Amino acid sequence: MEEKLTEDERNDALSFLVGWTLVEGRDAITKSYKFADFVVAFGFMTQIALIAESMNHHPEWSNVYSQVTVTLSTHDVGGLSALDVKLANKMDAVASALLVLEET
Repeated sequence: MEEKLTEDERNDALSFLVGWTLVEGRDAITKSYKFADFVVAFGFMTQIALIAESMNHHPEWSNVYSQVTVTLSTHDVGGLSALDVKLANKMDAVASALLVLEET
């Protein structure tokens, strides 16, 4: 079973996760990706949906045209866990392969 990250573990993880920030008032992290267009953004979400399903760990996210905003937190532990860090890294790798225009 996953365990909630300690404050030191959370801070250490954030130091390696480029563009991810803490969500105010929650033990969660968030990031927005901007892609070339809707098709690329949707392709990103499709790839991540398959990865998330295989991990049994599903993100909170929204999509408006070319932008995808993601929030990660492990509901079973009431905050951030190693699963969130792992999924964030996978998201960054997929986004990088799709040529993210900018991170907002």
